[in-house]
Amino acid sequence: VQLVESGGGLVQAGGSLRLSCAATGFIWTDYSIGWFRQAPGKERELVATITSGGITNYAESVKGRFTISGDNGKNTVTLQMNTLKPEDTGVYYCMARRLGLPYWGQGTQVTVSS
Repeated sequence: VQLVESGGGLVQAGGSLRLSCAATGFIWTDYSIGWFRQAPGKERELVATITSGGITNYAESVKGRFTISGDNGKNTVTLQMNTLKPEDTGVYYCMARRLGLPYWGQGTQVTVSS
């Protein structure tokens, strides 16, 4: 399984970014896939996940601003991030889990300037 993230970058506060995670070698049944982030000096935290049944879960800090969506046909998961804040800065990692096994991407940097 290989997960490749893209779409990170530098944006001003209030702006938007769209992250994508392309998954290869992953079986798209009975899964959970989503995004985590890690800010400097902080632990990695959940941002948003989506299951094969379409159930989504968001961190309280991003509810109403971020939207996660999956496209099984394209083997991708997207995270639309709006109204970005400086505290959203960090490395964003794609994570896919199936049958209890987690797979991680290498991460993409998101920097939000004030």
